[in-house]
Amino acid sequence: MARENGESGKESWKKQVDDIKKLFEFKEILGTGAFSEVVLAEEKATGKMFAVKCIPKKALKGKESSIENEIAVLRKIKHENIVALEDIYESPNHLYLVMQLVSGGELFDRIVEKGFYTEQDASTLIRQVLDAVNYLHNMGIVHRDLKPENLLYFNPADESKIMISDFGLSKMEGTGDVMSTACGTPGYVAPEVLAQKPYSKAVDCWSIGVIAYILLCGYPPFYDENDSKLFEQILKAEYEFDAPYWDDISDSAKDFISSLMEKDPNKRYTCDQALRHPWIAGDTALCKNIHESVSRQIRKNFAKSKWRQAFNATAVVRHMRRLHLGSSIEGSHQQNPGTGPHLNSPPTDTTARKDCMSPSTPCSLASAASSPSPVLSPMGAEHRPRPSTVATVHTGGK
Repeated sequence: MARENGESGKESWKKQVDDIKKLFEFKEILGTGAFSEVVLAEEKATGKMFAVKCIPKKALKGKESSIENEIAVLRKIKHENIVALEDIYESPNHLYLVMQLVSGGELFDRIVEKGFYTEQDASTLIRQVLDAVNYLHNMGIVHRDLKPENLLYFNPADESKIMISDFGLSKMEGTGDVMSTACGTPGYVAPEVLAQKPYSKAVDCWSIGVIAYILLCGYPPFYDENDSKLFEQILKAEYEFDAPYWDDISDSAKDFISSLMEKDPNKRYTCDQALRHPWIAGDTALCKNIHESVSRQIRKNFAKSKWRQAFNATAVVRHMRRLHLGSSIEGSHQQNPGTGPHLNSPPTDTTARKDCMSPSTPCSLASAASSPSPVLSPMGAEHRPRPSTVATVHTGGK
């Protein structure tokens, strides 16, 4: 059995184990990171399913501070929309981070598969992200790599909550209010990060603005195959609400995005301010179905294969469905995934929705699994739409 490490200091939270497979039955690989692997595992004592991040000690040489940072951050976090670290084990050759499993699949998959999707749905998603990031900021934690791939659904239910995953780049703010290490994913990073200026919590607010933009049109506000040109766009903070893609989107939504995608971090909305914006706290988010346009652009601009390389959430859902159906692991492994049904899709409501009711009371479960660090930017191979009609140009200031 595992035993608590008696050493003092940061080592004390590790449980020593000779062989992790005495405690967990490893099912299948969910994803791989820069120096780790995430495995779907069943705890033998309880039968519960977890995501276990397996880190070879030999891969930690020179990277100890990185993984210790991730663990230090994860151990402090307890929020219903943020991943939570359940346990930590250490064997002679590996470090194991045990995290609760999420089974609802990726954000983009869910949106594409929906038959009905509105501003109000996007507002509900962003409110959950804002609430979680506001919690982090109040704890002095900056995520620094918020993007759609790091947002996973807790379960396949239609009204499942969204979970923020991947804290590999998170940083605890020290006595000062600024950091200067350039990190994050091109396309989502704030201008001050690219300008190599000191930055703080405001970088996360910018990223939430970019995510909100994508959720309402299906393509990123900044895109170029050439990184230097992409960076130039972001540094200028010039983005457009292109016609016809934004014609049916409310002015309130555009004002909300403009408040977060403000070039000057001192003028940019904080999470607390954004949570009070009418598009989040009020009733200005429209109920018009924008699914067709948004899903079409998501398919064009975000390659599924790229975010799947980071975290195979489909494998989680596939396995959970097998458990639900009582199928054996061995029999299911023989199935050709290319010919099977889309198992990561949530239950579909085939009846037409006549109104845009608020979702039911959110689930209060406190944690979910983390995905390994993505290795690719999600920007797709196709350019964002550049319509010939006149578009409203914003310069990152209100």
